[in-house]
Amino acid sequence: MALGRNRRRERGVDYWPGFVDALSTLLLAIMFLLTVFVIAQFILGREISGRDEVLNRLNSQIAELTQLLALEKSGNQDLQDTLASLQSSLSSSESERTRLQQLLDSGAGSADVANQKVGRLTDELDAERQVSARAMSQIELLNQQIAALRAQIAAIEGALQASEAKDQASQARIADLGRRLNVALAQRVQELNRYRSDFFGRLREILSDRENIRIVGDRFVFQSEVLFPVGGADLDAAGQGEMDKLAAAILELAQEIPEEINWVLRVDGHTDASPLTGTGRYRDNWELSSARATSVVKYLISRGVPANRLVAAGFGEFQPIAEGDTPDTLAQNRRIELKLTER
Repeated sequence: MALGRNRRRERGVDYWPGFVDALSTLLLAIMFLLTVFVIAQFILGREISGRDEVLNRLNSQIAELTQLLALEKSGNQDLQDTLASLQSSLSSSESERTRLQQLLDSGAGSADVANQKVGRLTDELDAERQVSARAMSQIELLNQQIAALRAQIAAIEGALQASEAKDQASQARIADLGRRLNVALAQRVQELNRYRSDFFGRLREILSDRENIRIVGDRFVFQSEVLFPVGGADLDAAGQGEMDKLAAAILELAQEIPEEINWVLRVDGHTDASPLTGTGRYRDNWELSSARATSVVKYLISRGVPANRLVAAGFGEFQPIAEGDTPDTLAQNRRIELKLTER
């Protein structure tokens, strides 16, 4: 029996070491990815803040050099004061020596005493000369250090001025491009306005002089009754005749407008605020206005007007040009508007 239990233990599989190895590998992979992410963020942050750090470092160096220059100037001034004092003392000693020499020349009896004083004053003068020479040497060294500091400050200021000049040049180029773009846009608008004026002038000449066809601002307005039957969106015979004239004017104008002007003729359909009645083809004024604008566009395309130069839009009753509910007001709001514009 003991032998059977031992055999069963030998047949059992221990999965724990494999699980530990897999878990360790997963943790190492996660740590590697986190390390790569942190390094990437660090490099990106350094790239972004690099320029600001350079400018801040330059400004800090200028401030430090300015402080050093101020300290050097203060030390130089102290040495200058010391030198002036030594020179004054040296001048007094020279005067005293001259006086004693004169006394020595005039009184031989006191020659030994005078000689002693002269020797002492000579030694003092020599000592003061040595101190003055050391002070002059220190002043010369300070002057050299000040010159070096000024050169460093000038170089840093030159670098800052070059950076500012580069930024100013970039800003000037951007402003110049903006001005050029505005001028180009203004020229395009002026050209389009000129062709729009010509277009309206030709339409005024070729279309019938009727009260229900008029110009409102930058749009040419047809009353719906000129083109469509009541509640319908199919051009009637009179409407097709008017659209034939319109198509001829568009084709003539299209040959004159330069290719670089991306113009379109927008056809807008509008209705009055009266709800549709009965069981017609259209559920509301949105559908009716859109269908009428589309019908005009399709007819113009059938007469040769390029489809890429036409746009149809329906506005329902929500863009009235007259307020009120009188028959005349409602008739004014039922309309088709044509507008020559840029895409």
